[in-house]
Amino acid sequence: MADPNTDKTSGANPRILMVGAGAVGGYFGGRLAQAGRDVTFLVRPKRAERLQASGLKVISPHGDFTITPQLAVTGEVRSTYDIVLVAVKAYTLEAAMDDFAPAIGNETMIIPFLNGMRHLDLLAERFGKSSVLGGVCLVATTVKDDGSIVQLDGIQSLSYGETTGDVTPRAEKLDQALHGAGFDAKLSRTILQDMWEKWIFLATLSGLTCLMRGNIGEIEAAPGGAGLARQLLAECSAVAEAFGYAPTTAFATRTDTMVTAPGSKLTSSMYRDLSSDKPVEVDQIIGDLVVRARQVRVPVPLLETAFAHLKIYQTRLSATS
Repeated sequence: MADPNTDKTSGANPRILMVGAGAVGGYFGGRLAQAGRDVTFLVRPKRAERLQASGLKVISPHGDFTITPQLAVTGEVRSTYDIVLVAVKAYTLEAAMDDFAPAIGNETMIIPFLNGMRHLDLLAERFGKSSVLGGVCLVATTVKDDGSIVQLDGIQSLSYGETTGDVTPRAEKLDQALHGAGFDAKLSRTILQDMWEKWIFLATLSGLTCLMRGNIGEIEAAPGGAGLARQLLAECSAVAEAFGYAPTTAFATRTDTMVTAPGSKLTSSMYRDLSSDKPVEVDQIIGDLVVRARQVRVPVPLLETAFAHLKIYQTRLSATS
């Protein structure tokens, strides 16, 4: 386990703190560590015990591997890092910020790979807007009962950049740290547009699959299913447009094809969590979009239906946990 009192800042060789070693953080952090980057995983004691005993195991179409990760346990971080990558569920962010706060120095870059947009506001309020860059993660992974991480398809990419769109020296430093680690890495000049487009896609896919309780192929085959998919996509896109981030034609065409594809087995991680009786990111992916729609008076009746449906589920789950 990494010594939390050791100085973790370095100009020449960036030291990376990966907040979370679950489906996303474990996968990309594992790839970075496998590629020789200096990565420490910030985890809770129970996850640390498992990782110490069995290592971090990844099962992937791009090649399986197991590493012995450097670990820091929550509550034991008292030094700063160059780069902090945040890969936790959005509903755990506020608790996670308390955990990694000691890792943030004057020059630390915080790059969150969370869903929605609200997390940018929360991080900026806590650590200052200048510390936070934007990030988009595309990967389908899950954690098995034995703690291993399974990649469900071949997509694996990270995009990141200054929210201003500038290519700064620190962004280039980040790009160098993330490139060549076995996944697609891209320094983006349009990271907020990228984030909004991912949000549109996730809200559409999550709302649709959770509301209809099926995969895309099953929904498309049902009477009116493709029409519902297109209506939900149009609602989410209208909200983004009202905030100045209208989806590009290429994105709109690609997403329409994905959410109406006959026979597609595509589902959302939210649907997979729902089917496993786990908490879901309803407030961050669906609810915040509903709130913003109301702010700009964009009607989103189908999105509101999905939000109410999932809030009932979440409330029942909380009552029994």
